[in-house]
Amino acid sequence: MGVALIAIIVVVVLVLVVLYNSLAGLRVRADSAWSDIDVQLKRRHDLIPNLVETVKGYAAHEKGTFENIARYRSAAMSATTVDEKAQAEGQLTQALRGLLAVAENYPQLRASEQFTSLQSSLSQTEDAIQNSRRYYNAVVRDLNTKIATFPGNMIAGMFSFQPRQFFQTETAEDRATPVVKF
Repeated sequence: MGVALIAIIVVVVLVLVVLYNSLAGLRVRADSAWSDIDVQLKRRHDLIPNLVETVKGYAAHEKGTFENIARYRSAAMSATTVDEKAQAEGQLTQALRGLLAVAENYPQLRASEQFTSLQSSLSQTEDAIQNSRRYYNAVVRDLNTKIATFPGNMIAGMFSFQPRQFFQTETAEDRATPVVKF
């Protein structure tokens, strides 16, 4: 009877260790995935002033569009929570669409090598953000599922593992990559 009890205790402890390590690993992966998103968002924020300046050279009278981009970029850069970042980035994406729509009205701008290079870099960055967001959300889904299901919920409660928020924009339109047609 004593050996059986020790065997049960050892199995229970092993299960607890495995569950804890699994939760800890998912938490680290979520932090890493968020860091990847943050890097891409910073890259995007760095590209925007150059893109705006290039468009300003051809469409200086579009002051409202430039002001919106500056305001939304600033809000996106200062957002701290996942929800704040998602909302601010969605607004910034809408403002960028407006800027790119303005650019469509200026054939000389669309033919500019600097503009096409910046637009291409922005498009690549948008793709990287989308891929990073998809990976982050998958890791968060796995973490949240493990936290919400038995017996992971017991371990999560004992060691203060908290569910994470998904990083998603408001609408499907916000998730689309801005496109410029030449």
